[in-house]
Amino acid sequence: MTLDFYNKNKKIHLAVDCIIFGFNKEELEILLIQRDFEPEKGKWSLMGGFVEENESPDDAAQRVLKSLTGLDHIYMEQFAVFGAPDREPYERVVSLCYFALINTEILSTEYKARWFALDQCPPLIFDHNEMVTQAHNKLKKKAALYPILFELLSDKFTIPQITLLYEAIYQNQLDKRNFTRKLLASKLLIKLDEKDKENSKKGAYYYKVDKSIYKEKIMTFLNFLPGWYGE
Repeated sequence: MTLDFYNKNKKIHLAVDCIIFGFNKEELEILLIQRDFEPEKGKWSLMGGFVEENESPDDAAQRVLKSLTGLDHIYMEQFAVFGAPDREPYERVVSLCYFALINTEILSTEYKARWFALDQCPPLIFDHNEMVTQAHNKLKKKAALYPILFELLSDKFTIPQITLLYEAIYQNQLDKRNFTRKLLASKLLIKLDEKDKENSKKGAYYYKVDKSIYKEKIMTFLNFLPGWYGE
């Protein structure tokens, strides 16, 4: 009786798709691949794959990310399910979507992958452009409450670099003085003696993240960007 119940239902494939964000010190970027098989061969696509028989969706997403980037322990979060019956032309495929944050300076890949500025994203296969839009919206909401954007930065960074990152995420200019005050008040940063003198004559001090505080704040962080959360 139980087997008959399962056999009467049409097979549905379960997949994962990963929106990989990076920051090039000026713009928010996404990592795309050129699809090398049909359907839609030769077109730009997110990195994805099917969930294998003996793995969870999270494990599948980690596998896909590592195969593309060569990196472990990437910040990754599931944010949406795409399951329209006609989203792929030949088979019914339901996709669990994840966004990931990567420091582009440590990225290595064997795939023909390419970074695109978010506002210059090319037409993607199927519903992948909508996935990117939803991922960006989710990232904006999450970053207003939690310090996850530090995953996109190098080990040391300046306040102007952090400010540019947040402006790139929200596509809006910040009140820099107010932003800096609230950021420093979070006690999340450790000031270093070294200065960045390449981008200004006076030089801006480098900071690093206090890892112990970061682990605490990643769960309950001050909303230092009021007004944008939930938009």
